[in-house]
Amino acid sequence: MIEKIGQIGIPVSDLDRAVQFYQNHLELELLFRTDNMAFFNCRGVRLLLTLPEREMFNHASSVIYFQVDHIQQAYEDLKAKGVFFTGEPHRIAKMEQTETWMAFFYDSEDNTHALMSEVNVP
Repeated sequence: MIEKIGQIGIPVSDLDRAVQFYQNHLELELLFRTDNMAFFNCRGVRLLLTLPEREMFNHASSVIYFQVDHIQQAYEDLKAKGVFFTGEPHRIAKMEQTETWMAFFYDSEDNTHALMSEVNVP
């Protein structure tokens, strides 16, 4: 049975540019790199940036939701680094005493990702 997510692959067209984005803008730890792949640590989940081996893999990745404690601050910090957001942080859902907030952005390769935060409210 499945135990956990071991790695998420993100197709890129320019590996150098993508490595700079994930390392400098998102401040993820670069684990190691080859000629056509780079591996990052995101708090125990490994992200693989890869030049597609075949045309069938050359498409945008799934949305990765990066959990943050303070979404407004993370949004402002990343926006100041030049990260393009599709809009400001906004509430997606409220369930009992918890609100889920998100802000969607593009990486350097036009993959859509999001910041997400779950906030307890009275």
